[in-house]
Amino acid sequence: MSGFEIKQNVRKLLRDNYPKVFLISLVFIVLMTVMTTLQQQLPGTFAAYTQYLDRMSEGEIQSLGTVLSYFKPGGIPFAIVLWLLLPIIEAGYKSYCLKISRGQKGDLVDIFNGFLFFGKAILLNIAISFFTTLWTLLFIFPGIAAHYRYRQAFYILVDDPQKGVLQCIGESKRMMKGKKLDLFLLDLSFIGWSALHFLTVLLLPFPFPLPLVLIWLTPYYNLTCAAFYNQLIKELAV
Repeated sequence: MSGFEIKQNVRKLLRDNYPKVFLISLVFIVLMTVMTTLQQQLPGTFAAYTQYLDRMSEGEIQSLGTVLSYFKPGGIPFAIVLWLLLPIIEAGYKSYCLKISRGQKGDLVDIFNGFLFFGKAILLNIAISFFTTLWTLLFIFPGIAAHYRYRQAFYILVDDPQKGVLQCIGESKRMMKGKKLDLFLLDLSFIGWSALHFLTVLLLPFPFPLPLVLIWLTPYYNLTCAAFYNQLIKELAV
Protein backbone atom coordinates (compact mmCIF):
# COMPACT_ATOMS: atom_id res chain seq x y z
CA MET A 1 0.00 0.00 0.00
CA SER A 2 1.39 3.38 -1.02
CA GLY A 3 1.56 6.44 1.19
CA PHE A 4 -1.27 7.98 -0.83
CA GLU A 5 -3.49 4.94 -0.21
CA ILE A 6 -2.66 4.94 3.51
CA LYS A 7 -3.65 8.60 3.82
CA GLN A 8 -6.78 8.00 1.77
CA ASN A 9 -7.87 5.25 4.17
CA VAL A 10 -7.04 7.46 7.17
CA ARG A 11 -9.24 10.26 5.85
CA LYS A 12 -12.10 7.76 5.68
CA LEU A 13 -11.40 6.77 9.29
CA LEU A 14 -11.55 10.44 10.29
CA ARG A 15 -14.93 10.80 8.60
CA ASP A 16 -16.25 7.60 10.17
CA ASN A 17 -15.14 8.65 13.65
CA TYR A 18 -16.23 12.30 13.40
CA PRO A 19 -16.49 14.25 15.70
CA LYS A 20 -15.22 12.01 18.52
CA VAL A 21 -11.71 11.55 17.13
CA PHE A 22 -11.25 15.32 16.90
CA LEU A 23 -12.59 15.99 20.39
CA ILE A 24 -10.30 13.36 21.94
CA SER A 25 -7.37 14.71 19.93
CA LEU A 26 -8.16 18.19 21.21
CA VAL A 27 -7.95 16.93 24.80
CA PHE A 28 -4.57 15.39 23.98
CA ILE A 29 -3.36 18.63 22.34
CA VAL A 30 -4.43 20.72 25.33
CA LEU A 31 -2.77 18.33 27.80
CA MET A 32 0.52 18.28 25.90
CA THR A 33 0.49 22.05 25.34
CA VAL A 34 -0.23 22.85 28.98
CA MET A 35 2.44 20.45 30.28
CA THR A 36 5.07 21.66 27.80
CA THR A 37 4.32 25.31 28.53
CA LEU A 38 4.45 24.76 32.28
CA GLN A 39 7.72 22.87 31.93
CA GLN A 40 9.27 25.78 30.04
CA GLN A 41 7.85 28.54 32.23
CA LEU A 42 8.49 27.09 35.69
CA PRO A 43 10.84 29.45 37.55
CA GLY A 44 14.40 28.25 37.75
CA THR A 45 14.25 25.42 35.19
CA PHE A 46 14.16 25.82 31.40
CA ALA A 47 13.71 29.57 31.83
CA ALA A 48 16.94 29.67 33.85
CA TYR A 49 18.82 27.88 31.08
CA THR A 50 17.45 30.37 28.54
CA GLN A 51 18.59 33.22 30.78
CA TYR A 52 22.06 31.69 30.92
CA LEU A 53 22.23 31.40 27.11
CA ASP A 54 21.07 35.01 26.69
CA ARG A 55 23.83 36.28 28.96
CA MET A 56 26.39 34.12 27.13
CA SER A 57 25.26 35.48 23.73
CA GLU A 58 25.88 38.99 25.05
CA GLY A 59 29.47 38.02 25.79
CA GLU A 60 29.07 38.07 29.55
CA ILE A 61 31.42 35.65 31.32
CA GLN A 62 29.60 34.04 34.23
CA SER A 63 30.95 32.20 37.22
CA LEU A 64 29.61 28.79 38.21
CA GLY A 65 27.94 30.39 41.22
CA THR A 66 26.12 32.88 39.00
CA VAL A 67 24.91 30.13 36.67
CA LEU A 68 23.64 28.00 39.56
CA SER A 69 21.83 31.01 41.01
CA TYR A 70 19.51 31.03 38.00
CA PHE A 71 18.12 27.64 38.96
CA LYS A 72 15.49 27.45 41.69
CA PRO A 73 15.17 24.08 43.50
CA GLY A 74 11.42 24.57 43.93
CA GLY A 75 10.72 24.40 40.21
CA ILE A 76 13.00 21.51 39.29
CA PRO A 77 10.93 18.62 40.79
CA PHE A 78 7.78 19.84 39.02
CA ALA A 79 9.67 20.15 35.73
CA ILE A 80 10.94 16.57 36.11
CA VAL A 81 7.42 15.28 36.82
CA LEU A 82 6.08 17.02 33.72
CA TRP A 83 8.98 15.67 31.63
CA LEU A 84 8.11 12.15 32.80
CA LEU A 85 4.40 12.60 32.10
CA LEU A 86 4.84 13.69 28.47
CA PRO A 87 5.85 10.26 27.02
CA ILE A 88 3.14 8.55 29.12
CA ILE A 89 0.36 10.69 27.64
CA GLU A 90 1.91 10.37 24.18
CA ALA A 91 1.96 6.57 24.50
CA GLY A 92 -1.71 6.64 25.51
CA TYR A 93 -2.66 8.70 22.48
CA LYS A 94 -0.75 6.28 20.24
CA SER A 95 -2.75 3.41 21.74
CA TYR A 96 -5.96 5.30 20.93
CA CYS A 97 -4.83 5.93 17.34
CA LEU A 98 -3.80 2.30 16.95
CA LYS A 99 -7.31 1.20 17.95
CA ILE A 100 -8.98 3.59 15.51
CA SER A 101 -6.59 2.58 12.70
CA ARG A 102 -7.74 -1.03 13.18
CA GLY A 103 -11.42 -0.21 13.06
CA GLN A 104 -11.89 -0.61 16.81
CA LYS A 105 -13.79 1.67 19.15
CA GLY A 106 -11.60 4.14 21.00
CA ASP A 107 -12.51 6.37 23.90
CA LEU A 108 -11.12 9.30 25.88
CA VAL A 109 -9.82 6.99 28.60
CA ASP A 110 -7.45 5.43 26.05
CA ILE A 111 -5.17 8.47 26.07
CA PHE A 112 -4.34 7.56 29.67
CA ASN A 113 -3.43 3.94 28.80
CA GLY A 114 0.23 4.85 29.09
CA PHE A 115 -0.13 4.85 32.88
CA LEU A 116 -0.69 1.08 32.69
CA PHE A 117 2.96 0.69 31.65
CA PHE A 118 4.31 4.12 32.64
CA GLY A 119 7.72 2.79 33.70
CA LYS A 120 8.40 1.24 30.30
CA ALA A 121 7.06 4.33 28.48
CA ILE A 122 9.47 6.57 30.39
CA LEU A 123 12.44 4.24 29.94
CA LEU A 124 11.71 3.79 26.25
CA ASN A 125 11.59 7.55 25.74
CA ILE A 126 14.92 7.93 27.56
CA ALA A 127 16.52 5.08 25.58
CA ILE A 128 15.36 6.43 22.21
CA SER A 129 16.55 9.95 23.09
CA PHE A 130 19.91 8.58 24.25
CA PHE A 131 20.59 6.45 21.15
CA THR A 132 19.38 9.15 18.76
CA THR A 133 21.57 11.75 20.45
CA LEU A 134 24.62 9.48 20.18
CA TRP A 135 24.08 9.02 16.45
CA THR A 136 23.46 12.75 16.01
CA LEU A 137 26.81 13.50 17.63
CA LEU A 138 28.47 11.60 14.78
CA PHE A 139 26.68 13.62 12.12
CA ILE A 140 23.19 14.91 11.39
CA PHE A 141 22.32 12.24 8.81
CA PRO A 142 23.04 9.26 11.11
CA GLY A 143 20.89 11.08 13.69
CA ILE A 144 17.99 11.39 11.26
CA ALA A 145 18.36 7.72 10.29
CA ALA A 146 18.32 6.75 13.98
CA HIS A 147 15.16 8.79 14.52
CA TYR A 148 13.38 6.78 11.83
CA ARG A 149 14.97 3.51 12.94
CA TYR A 150 13.26 3.75 16.34
CA ARG A 151 9.96 5.26 15.18
CA GLN A 152 7.95 2.04 15.65
CA ALA A 153 9.23 1.31 19.17
CA PHE A 154 6.36 3.06 20.96
CA TYR A 155 3.75 1.38 18.76
CA ILE A 156 5.34 -1.99 19.51
CA LEU A 157 5.17 -1.28 23.25
CA VAL A 158 1.57 -0.05 23.03
CA ASP A 159 0.64 -3.11 20.96
CA ASP A 160 2.20 -5.47 23.53
CA PRO A 161 3.10 -3.85 26.87
CA GLN A 162 4.66 -7.14 28.01
CA LYS A 163 7.65 -6.52 25.76
CA GLY A 164 10.80 -4.98 27.19
CA VAL A 165 12.26 -1.62 26.26
CA LEU A 166 15.28 -2.98 24.38
CA GLN A 167 13.07 -5.56 22.70
CA CYS A 168 10.83 -2.81 21.34
CA ILE A 169 13.86 -0.90 20.05
CA GLY A 170 15.31 -4.04 18.44
CA GLU A 171 12.03 -4.93 16.74
CA SER A 172 11.63 -1.36 15.50
CA LYS A 173 15.09 -1.54 13.90
CA ARG A 174 14.15 -4.77 12.11
CA MET A 175 10.77 -3.43 10.99
CA MET A 176 12.25 -0.22 9.60
CA LYS A 177 15.00 -1.92 7.62
CA GLY A 178 14.52 -0.64 4.08
CA LYS A 179 11.46 1.39 5.14
CA LYS A 180 13.02 4.55 6.55
CA LEU A 181 12.78 6.43 3.24
CA ASP A 182 9.12 5.43 2.88
CA LEU A 183 8.29 6.88 6.29
CA PHE A 184 10.38 9.97 5.60
CA LEU A 185 8.42 10.63 2.39
CA LEU A 186 5.17 10.04 4.27
CA ASP A 187 6.23 12.62 6.85
CA LEU A 188 7.22 14.99 4.04
CA SER A 189 3.71 14.79 2.59
CA PHE A 190 2.44 16.63 5.69
CA ILE A 191 4.76 19.60 5.20
CA GLY A 192 1.95 21.73 3.76
CA TRP A 193 -0.22 21.21 6.85
CA SER A 194 2.74 21.91 9.12
CA ALA A 195 3.49 25.14 7.25
CA LEU A 196 -0.15 26.18 7.56
CA HIS A 197 -0.02 25.53 11.31
CA PHE A 198 3.07 27.70 11.75
CA LEU A 199 1.49 30.46 9.69
CA THR A 200 -1.59 30.48 11.91
CA VAL A 201 0.64 30.57 14.99
CA LEU A 202 2.47 33.59 13.58
CA LEU A 203 -0.56 35.45 12.26
CA LEU A 204 -3.23 34.64 14.84
CA PRO A 205 -3.03 35.08 18.62
CA PHE A 206 -3.26 32.15 21.04
CA PRO A 207 -5.42 30.08 21.42
CA PHE A 208 -6.87 30.29 17.88
CA PRO A 209 -4.11 28.26 16.11
CA LEU A 210 -5.00 25.14 18.12
CA PRO A 211 -8.49 24.36 16.77
CA LEU A 212 -7.81 25.78 13.33
CA VAL A 213 -5.06 23.40 12.27
CA LEU A 214 -3.85 21.05 14.99
CA ILE A 215 -7.30 19.62 15.70
CA TRP A 216 -7.21 18.26 12.12
CA LEU A 217 -3.49 17.63 11.70
CA THR A 218 -2.92 15.77 14.99
CA PRO A 219 -5.34 12.85 14.41
CA TYR A 220 -4.64 12.84 10.67
CA TYR A 221 -0.88 12.51 11.12
CA ASN A 222 -0.95 10.12 14.08
CA LEU A 223 -3.52 7.81 12.48
CA THR A 224 -1.35 7.77 9.35
CA CYS A 225 1.67 6.73 11.43
CA ALA A 226 -0.41 4.02 13.13
CA ALA A 227 -1.63 2.79 9.73
CA PHE A 228 1.98 2.70 8.49
CA TYR A 229 2.86 0.51 11.51
CA ASN A 230 -0.05 -1.82 10.70
CA GLN A 231 1.17 -2.06 7.12
CA LEU A 232 4.68 -3.03 8.30
CA ILE A 233 3.20 -5.80 10.44
CA LYS A 234 1.27 -7.16 7.44
CA GLU A 235 4.33 -7.10 5.23
CA LEU A 236 6.46 -8.91 7.82
CA ALA A 237 3.75 -11.55 8.26
CA VAL A 238 3.83 -12.47 4.55
